[in-house]
Amino acid sequence: MAFYFPIFCEKNKEKIALICSKTNFKLDFFSSFEKNDYQTKFTQNPNNFLKKIIQDYEKIKKENDFVIVVGLDDFGLMGDLNLNIALAKELNAPLYAKSQDENHIMLNFLLGQKLSEFVLLKENEDFTQDLLQEYTYKTQARFAYELFEKAKADKKIVVLPESFDERVLKASEFLMQNEIVDLILLGDSNEICAKANSLNINIDGVRIINPKNSQYNEEFEELLYEARKSKGMDKEEAKRLVQDKTYFATLLVHTQKAHAMVSGASTTTAETIRPALQIIKTKPDVSLVSGMFFMSLEDKVLVFADCAVMPNPTPEQLAEIAYVSANSAKAFGLDPKVALLSYSSGDSGSGASVDAIKEATKIAKEKYPQLELEGPIQFDAAYDMLTAKSKMPNSKVAGRANVYVFPDLNAANICYKAVQRTANSLAIGPILQGLKKPINDLSRGCLVEDIVNTVILSAIQAQE
Repeated sequence: MAFYFPIFCEKNKEKIALICSKTNFKLDFFSSFEKNDYQTKFTQNPNNFLKKIIQDYEKIKKENDFVIVVGLDDFGLMGDLNLNIALAKELNAPLYAKSQDENHIMLNFLLGQKLSEFVLLKENEDFTQDLLQEYTYKTQARFAYELFEKAKADKKIVVLPESFDERVLKASEFLMQNEIVDLILLGDSNEICAKANSLNINIDGVRIINPKNSQYNEEFEELLYEARKSKGMDKEEAKRLVQDKTYFATLLVHTQKAHAMVSGASTTTAETIRPALQIIKTKPDVSLVSGMFFMSLEDKVLVFADCAVMPNPTPEQLAEIAYVSANSAKAFGLDPKVALLSYSSGDSGSGASVDAIKEATKIAKEKYPQLELEGPIQFDAAYDMLTAKSKMPNSKVAGRANVYVFPDLNAANICYKAVQRTANSLAIGPILQGLKKPINDLSRGCLVEDIVNTVILSAIQAQE
């Protein structure tokens, strides 16, 4: 048995030691932060603070048969409540608590607003209940931790063509220092190292290849020429394009010298996708490339598609987007339940746009019978269980959907940005779907964190 203190509390340790002294339990105590400095650590970097707590807890779980997470009781009623609920969600550790009689009704109500289940005992009540199942929340910190661990478990090589972008260099430093992936940067090694040094960025361990004079140029020129000669490409054009960083990076992935490519910090989506469509092409059972985002909310992760590529998808294309998006969700640990969105649910509406979603749903159910899918359905009915019971009571997806397919690019792009900005959601993507190998696009306004996340997702895609 182990007792884990995310934030160490001497008073609680003394209580536990006294209780266990009356039994034959063998126990250990672990903690991540001392009480007198945790607030400073949290204020300085909340992401790292939560990451350490999750890492410590997962390590202790592997080493012990039973772990009790000791919560906080020194910060006042509401301080305790909010911190302990947050910890329960981050660790997916079911919450057990005792309350004074005068607070019991209020605490029961407040906990019920935040947690799927819990045990709340009255002050003099003994614990007699069965153990609850672990929670299945995916907080932003938990999702990031799971992605990091999955990428590190089967390390892949990712090529970043935009090697002179400061954000790319900073992301490279983080990825290498945390041993998440192996990296290739493209360009003149002296110039790249000089740029990194001028910014005080350490890129030790990164492989640098210059497309102007690499050992692969002749091989790549021949490959590109053979792939595109039927489209009118001659050998001179192939030679010129191979020296283009995006084409060169795509050819590295095509020839398995790298497992994935991430580009777009300083180039357009078309410049990223065009070489991939010409060289790598789509998977055998897929006819198009689409883009999806992971939307990491307070305690769950959703998939939004297509937010990046197809302006006005046909019903057939929407059905395929639903299929590939469900596969993407599954690859990243989600149990996909797909909602094909509209402004009406079921048979309540009519018109061209609703009819298109009805047709897409019909095609998807016929072509991909294994999919758990509903459409047309409004967002509220897809997301919220109470609304679902009212609008679509017989649906197995309504109220439980985690993959949302929008009717067009306009709706999808607006919605993901609205959720990102107003709901404090972490938007990770766009992740391109449908290609034989992982090629992913960045926004030109991307942050270092966005590049890190996209590289990690690309590496996980390459594990499939």
